[in-house]
Amino acid sequence: MAKPEPKPRVLVVDDKLDFAETVADGLADHGYDAVPLASGREALVRLEQESFDALVTDLRMPEMDGLELISAARKVAPHRPIIVMTAFGGIDSAIESIRRGAYHYLTKPFKREELLIFLARALEEVRLRQEAAALKATLGERARTGILGRSKAVRDALEVLARVAKSDVPVLFTGETGTGKGLWAQTLHLQSPRAHKPFVSINCAALPDALLESELFGHLKGSFTGATENHAGLFVEADGGTLLLDEIGEMSGALQAKLLHVLEARSVRPVGATKERPIDVRIITATHRDLSEGVRAGTFREDFLYRLDVVALELPALRHRREDIPELVEHFLQTARAKHPSSPVLRVGPDAVARLLDAPWPGNVRQLSHVIERLVVLGTEPVVGAKDLPASVLAPASATGPLFQGAVVPIRELQTRYAAWALEQLGGHKGRTAETLGVDAKTLSKWLAREQDDATVPAPAPNTAE
Repeated sequence: MAKPEPKPRVLVVDDKLDFAETVADGLADHGYDAVPLASGREALVRLEQESFDALVTDLRMPEMDGLELISAARKVAPHRPIIVMTAFGGIDSAIESIRRGAYHYLTKPFKREELLIFLARALEEVRLRQEAAALKATLGERARTGILGRSKAVRDALEVLARVAKSDVPVLFTGETGTGKGLWAQTLHLQSPRAHKPFVSINCAALPDALLESELFGHLKGSFTGATENHAGLFVEADGGTLLLDEIGEMSGALQAKLLHVLEARSVRPVGATKERPIDVRIITATHRDLSEGVRAGTFREDFLYRLDVVALELPALRHRREDIPELVEHFLQTARAKHPSSPVLRVGPDAVARLLDAPWPGNVRQLSHVIERLVVLGTEPVVGAKDLPASVLAPASATGPLFQGAVVPIRELQTRYAAWALEQLGGHKGRTAETLGVDAKTLSKWLAREQDDATVPAPAPNTAE
């Protein structure tokens, strides 16, 4: 027979022992092992000698007040949640307790259910942080580059990453914009035998062809106007290490052909040179586009795709890994606080986290990080509430009005126009679009094929303001 789970231990401190006992009895009725005390000094001794999962304390007490107890208790166990009880007149002290690390404060008299709700939330956050720390520990020191999450989608992707890292095969990262493809590529490098060599990356969409060629392959002095000195190029810079070609789907056909030769010959010839130089570089590519669609459209070389797509790893969108959001929020909060140390923001409150969990996140992890940094920069209180969130989070797509605007039309035209709009929203990725719409790829292709024939038929446009 399995052993029952141990009850969470809670220390309840109030200089009025009868009140502490009442609170402890209420907690005991709901599955807690609650210990009442009437002295802050005695409470500190018990915290140092015994294991407690949480501390509930009054603020105004003789000998050692609640603020002193909070500071001392945080030194003993920094991550143990503390909930403060205070009279209405002690609100200023309660806010100061939050600054010192308390999780929440309750104003006396309060309902037992209030304490139970916040205590359960605090303990759950501790549990999630502990699970996340355990997961990261199993991935090894090299994997600790910022990839956070305990969702199955993330765990599965990390497992594939760990296996493929040991080889030298090219890896193609796909996924929506903002899913962190560059960070995953760097993690792959750090887990590989090439970790002690350079990791170099370039955004292929950021430069015109001539400049991109020079950046990749290098050039000799005088090989073109403005070439005032020799330039080794990124392939040479990454020699022995890893080169990430981000947004590879934006590269022109002519440059694809030159790059294909470099990959097959494992040598590079700088612009203006007559001889090639051997190179030893692992290639990683990333794109938010469906490169197979590019092949069919004639914008991406099929032989080049085969050379790059030895192992493809699609990164999950944030809406498909929502259980990771609390951990990501905490990580981005600490990162933003380090950048903006004068900010008073210490924590994102439970009501705000709940709204973040429900938001649509079209910009994925990158959008979430920007939202959290905005809260830290603009925040004026220690705890961020739902009211402080930007409109894009407070008003998700499903809550702002009708899905379509315009005249009523036959469903056939509606399917065609909506499918085309959805394809555009998902970066041209037909497979992901079909999955999101809940149809097979053949049905989606049939809808899209009707677009030309239906182009002259007026149809309602999707309300993109949602």
